[in-house]
Amino acid sequence: MVLALLTAITAGSATAQIYPSKPIRLIVPFAPGGPADIQARLIGPKLTEAWGQPVVVENRAGGNTLIATELTARSDPDGHVVQVISAGFAINVSLYSRLPYDSVRDFAPVTQLTSGPAIVVVHPSLPARSIKELIQLARSRPGQLTYASAGLPSQLAVELFKVMTGTDLVHVPYKGAAPAMIDLIAGHVQVSFPTIIGALSHVRSGRLRALATTGAKRTPAAPDLPTMIEAGVPGYVAANWFGTAVPAKTPPAIVSKLRQEIARALRLPDVSERLLSQGMEPTSSTPEEFSAYIRSEMTKWAKVVKASGAKAE
Repeated sequence: MVLALLTAITAGSATAQIYPSKPIRLIVPFAPGGPADIQARLIGPKLTEAWGQPVVVENRAGGNTLIATELTARSDPDGHVVQVISAGFAINVSLYSRLPYDSVRDFAPVTQLTSGPAIVVVHPSLPARSIKELIQLARSRPGQLTYASAGLPSQLAVELFKVMTGTDLVHVPYKGAAPAMIDLIAGHVQVSFPTIIGALSHVRSGRLRALATTGAKRTPAAPDLPTMIEAGVPGYVAANWFGTAVPAKTPPAIVSKLRQEIARALRLPDVSERLLSQGMEPTSSTPEEFSAYIRSEMTKWAKVVKASGAKAE
């Protein structure tokens, strides 16, 4: 038994030493230009520099990330296919009655990359200058205030707000962040919980009013804004996050090597400063910590999906 254990350890060490042995495909389940793509293109070159093997960012947008995620699940578990995952990975478990993969069984989480809150913004014509005033206004006008969303994380962030505050805001879905922002600035909708980077310039110009951010703590991107907890909604946290995962059965030694090198890349000043400027805080974690976090997110958002009645389209 001892011999078998030593053999396994030695084999795992040898596997890690020769990894990577060919180019790595870094799968991004979104179109180019978004936060997941930016993070992949920041980290990829650092891995290439460290290992001497090309890290090729591969955008596989579509199907609400299902297309890319199924591809990763079915790939060889040798560490040469790595995927960027986000909060949607945890949300999809309860949003779809059937997925083409098992979100727990088919993946090995590597590490969390970043965490970033949304920002609560309203049209300046709305007579609400704080979260408490927004809650009071929404309660006095049930079903009359509208909110824009451009994807599940932003929609469910508002749905969580509705559940926790007993308010009734009407959902107006958009196919992208740009058209949602245009209509919000025009006053066609009154409320939104977009990304900080997508809204902050409009707040500074006075075209939108910011009330709070949705993370567990204040963000360096908007340090003067209170969190939702500080603003009067105890326990509210709806941060978007990104991380990396590989196919299940990838050798632990390879997972560990990937995690260590990604964590090193996140600490580099040019990487961390760029991420912070995008409203995303570098957040490296161990595979075990990241796995536990994903499971907690699945549980949290399942309750919100059920309460909101949200369904995959």
